[in-house]
Amino acid sequence: MFSELQKINTRPEPFSVYTTKELWTGEHTSKQMLSYHLNDEIDASSRNSAFIDRSVEWIASHFNIGTGMNVIDFGCGPGLYTTRLAQSGANVTGVDFSKRSIEYAKETAGQKELTIRYINQNYLEFEPDEHFHLATMIMCDFCALSPSQRKTMLKVFFNALIPGGHVLLDGYSLTAFRQREEAAVYAFNQLNGFWSPNPYYGFVNTYKYETEKVVLDQYTIIEADRTWTVYNWLQYFTLDALKSEFESCGFEIAEYHTDVAGTPFDPESAEFAVVAKKPE
Repeated sequence: MFSELQKINTRPEPFSVYTTKELWTGEHTSKQMLSYHLNDEIDASSRNSAFIDRSVEWIASHFNIGTGMNVIDFGCGPGLYTTRLAQSGANVTGVDFSKRSIEYAKETAGQKELTIRYINQNYLEFEPDEHFHLATMIMCDFCALSPSQRKTMLKVFFNALIPGGHVLLDGYSLTAFRQREEAAVYAFNQLNGFWSPNPYYGFVNTYKYETEKVVLDQYTIIEADRTWTVYNWLQYFTLDALKSEFESCGFEIAEYHTDVAGTPFDPESAEFAVVAKKPE
């Protein structure tokens, strides 16, 4: 027991383990994640519908989204953005790792008689067979990627866009990083049974990495017949750091905003949004 507790409470190296598959493709956890996406009372996996409506209205206006425009949303989830963007008249593609979320998005598109292309795939492995005017990655997904994965993702963006095309994404700032604190807690059926339909103890270790500006929420799930761990890494950015990553992959930074609804930039905000452009 002592050695197991030591293992649970040992700080790993930043981004040394990646467990996205366990979270998004597990039979139980993918169902829980979908319910979080669709819960309009919390901003856990998706933002509330009022914000999304306002965000899509700004995106459609700001980027002149309409008939003949090709838009791709990476990490589209159950289609909360793609559905609304398609209603603006764009040709829309959504890419997501979760089969359950993609199936929900397809069902919604069918009910609304919308033609939306959905691809169930790890977006880091996406290879375009057409080119897009706008690529989006919303809900700070970019922050969950390691430095090498972010470089891969930026190359995916670049290859997917037409010359002059744009990327819109949001991320966490150092204001948010300063608000995080290290902690170690455990609870029976932690997160109200989120991790398993069976009884379990959930240990949550939160680690801050001051030099790298990274936070890890490490979830260790102890069931009667197995112990498993999910690592939720989050990178926090300065504007200069994010700009440097984009420019190293050939992009130009066009704009900064506080969020993906076009709110004017506030340097003290916990989040910010960036618009990057592929040179013409």
